[in-house]
Amino acid sequence: MGYMTVEEHSPTLLHLKRAPGIRSWSLLVGISSIGLAAAYYSSDSILWKLFYISGCLFVAMQNMEEWEEAVFDKTNNLIELKTFSLYAYVLTLWKKGQEKVVLDMAHLRDVCVQEERVRYLGKGYLLMLRLATGFSYPLTQSAMLRGRSDVEAVAALLKKFVGLDELRKRSQQEEEEDYGGDEEEDSSESEREL
Repeated sequence: MGYMTVEEHSPTLLHLKRAPGIRSWSLLVGISSIGLAAAYYSSDSILWKLFYISGCLFVAMQNMEEWEEAVFDKTNNLIELKTFSLYAYVLTLWKKGQEKVVLDMAHLRDVCVQEERVRYLGKGYLLMLRLATGFSYPLTQSAMLRGRSDVEAVAALLKKFVGLDELRKRSQQEEEEDYGGDEEEDSSESEREL
């Protein structure tokens, strides 16, 4: 499975999605089966058996990755980042399972790949959105293990869609023009003083 899959790509809309990978589902099945086995082979009461099953199920859901979406909308100039956690959904009794962050696309200044240490598993990579306000926000909450090229491909797609390279060139030209204009003003002031 890649870092994120493209659901929709048009000149004005880019919709990316990510679902839990095989590792998450394997953990869910493995830890849940431990609870089922403990309940099946124990001679405890039915309440203890339910405790074994529900406890292992909660631990398994806690270790699952989240469903994540990123929508880049040029018509509204917005970036929507949505996450859905099965654990939060069950824990809060279906009141809160989805979180949503809305960012202004005009503030987006850079998209870069960041390396992150993943406990017990080594290095992971995720995409960081750098904003003009000084904040950085991750595109996904969980890192991609051993897949830097997939993350870099999504970064290249985002840069091309948003036009970050053109924006960077334009801002450099404006800085050079401002710097050149300041030099001309300084030289004309020094000539007047003479």
